[in-house]
Amino acid sequence: MTDLDPLLAETAELVKRMAESGLKLATAESCTGGLVAGLVTEVPGSSAVLDRGFVTYSNEAKAEMIGVPMALIREHGAVSRPVAIAMAEGALARSRADIAVAITGIAGPGGGSAAKPVGTVHFACAARGQDTVAELHQIPDTGRAAVRAQAVRVAVRLVSNFTDVLKASSNSCP
Repeated sequence: MTDLDPLLAETAELVKRMAESGLKLATAESCTGGLVAGLVTEVPGSSAVLDRGFVTYSNEAKAEMIGVPMALIREHGAVSRPVAIAMAEGALARSRADIAVAITGIAGPGGGSAAKPVGTVHFACAARGQDTVAELHQIPDTGRAAVRAQAVRVAVRLVSNFTDVLKASSNSCP
C-alpha cells in the first residue's frame, strides 16, 4: 500500500474518533477496488469500526450487492453522481453501519471519454438520519495508482467530515 502509507496516520485518527463515538463504517467501492476498506483494516482496532466493504466493480455487482437500479446505471452511467448516491445509500441499507462511503470513477489508463476523462471520480457519503452528500473530483491523470490513491484520500476525508457532523448532531440533542 505504498501510495497510501502517508494516509495511514489520518486513517488511524479517523478510526479512533469513530470508535470513541461508537460509529460503524461500510464502503461501496468500484474504481478503488476495496482500497478504502483495506486501508482502514491497516489500523489496529479497526474491527470496532469497519462493518463491511462492498467491492462493486461491475454494474451487475452494484445492482446485486447494494441494490443500484440497472436503469439508473443505463441512464447516467456507472460513473455518475446518481449512481454514487445509490451506492452509498445501498451500502448503508445493507449493513449495520452508521456511515457508508461510495466511490465510482475512471482510474485509467483507458475507459475515459471527453465527457468523463480518466480521473473522473464520484463520491457519496450516506449516514442514518442525514442527507446524503455527493462530490465530483477531477483527479489529475498521473497514472492509475495515483488516481486510485487520491480517490482513497478523498473518501477518508469525506468520512472524517461526516463523522464530525454525526458527532455534532448527537451532542446537540437535548
